[in-house]
Amino acid sequence: MAPLIAIIGTDGSGKSTVAEHMVTWMGRYGPTGQAHLGKQAGNIGRALERLPLVGGYMGRLIRRKSDGVNKRIDEHKQPTLFPSLVISAFTLRRLRRFRRMLAMRRKGLIVVTDRFPQVEIPGAYDGPGFPKEAAGSWLVLRLARFEHDAFVWMAGHQPDLVLRLNVDLDTACARKPDHRREALSRKIAVTPRLKYSGAPIVDIDANQPLATVIADAEAAVSRMMQARGYA
Repeated sequence: MAPLIAIIGTDGSGKSTVAEHMVTWMGRYGPTGQAHLGKQAGNIGRALERLPLVGGYMGRLIRRKSDGVNKRIDEHKQPTLFPSLVISAFTLRRLRRFRRMLAMRRKGLIVVTDRFPQVEIPGAYDGPGFPKEAAGSWLVLRLARFEHDAFVWMAGHQPDLVLRLNVDLDTACARKPDHRREALSRKIAVTPRLKYSGAPIVDIDANQPLATVIADAEAAVSRMMQARGYA
């Protein structure tokens, strides 16, 4: 299929900005599409909070449950039923977006993704929401198995290139003042451990000015596209 370039990095690394630029820039090689493959729990929570009447309550609830899931993963605790249902809802949403991304590739579009699923580290960087050792009621176990199978399938589609944007904690916090410092710190610590099933990874210093980060990304993609035979 057509090339797949995944851009990953913690919040505040500039991955969404870089991804949007690369979609336009990649047009020199052929038709290009874009896909966001993240959970976006924070964005959904903030959007719900703007709704009248129950919006504030529902938005805070989704964000709180999402944060709670991440804390349970860090502590190797099994989510209870309601968080398990939240995890499964986000998994279904992710699967739908992933299938749309594959459909673009089958049509011949070069695809640039903002984030990419991984199965190496649960609870981080778009990884599974359930811990590796699932426990609980039969329904929770069934939801955990469903999520595990979905992530194994998605992660099995290896990107042709992963651009990993690395940023330090102070810079990330300055760029994302509405994000918790503790959460950003956890993501930054996980960043170098992600291998994406052995996909080629190019590390980029995202503390640099945006123009320099974009130039480094363009150079890395150019090398990959040339190796694939694209003029």
